[in-house]
Amino acid sequence: MMPILILAAGSSSRMRGRDKLLERVDGEPLLARQIAMAQSISHDVRVALPPAPHPRHAIAAKSGARCVIVPDADEGMGASLRTIFDTLRTEPYAMLLLADLPDISADDLRAVQNAVQDAPDALIWRGATADGQGGHPIVFHHSLFPAISKLSGDDGGRGVVQSAGTRVHLVPLQGNRARLDLDTPEDWAAWRAARQIT
Repeated sequence: MMPILILAAGSSSRMRGRDKLLERVDGEPLLARQIAMAQSISHDVRVALPPAPHPRHAIAAKSGARCVIVPDADEGMGASLRTIFDTLRTEPYAMLLLADLPDISADDLRAVQNAVQDAPDALIWRGATADGQGGHPIVFHHSLFPAISKLSGDDGGRGVVQSAGTRVHLVPLQGNRARLDLDTPEDWAAWRAARQIT
């Protein structure tokens, strides 16, 4: 079974006191939604979290997902990636999912997961926008885990993706959902307004 690793240790620094992962989507906090969605396709869901105390801990613990504390979460995304990939052992693949992508669906996760069999020569299988821009979720081959475990600072793994060269298989998802994150209150207001129109 492919583990799904959810990054949820960021600070929501641009939300001016609100936590974007606690914003409600379809009646529940975004983080709870993302965990439940991941659990619908994998029994091995691990969530990178900031140090306690933090409200996200209660959501993750209630879900039954494996909580992975990132003691140096303030360092940036590199710390979260390094810490959560260090929990992997003999798994041949792992899927990385950012917690703040509210339009991603379980079908999107399945599409990227299934691409591993469809394009077996790749090292990375990556969700993309409809016009071909790489986004999330991303499945990594185990041969790339050591490089990810060495990331630091705010390095989101771009160099690891680039190192795979032509062995990156893009999986187009509907619209911009593979890249649409909501970082500010204005982003959330615009997204909610657009949902009411459609």
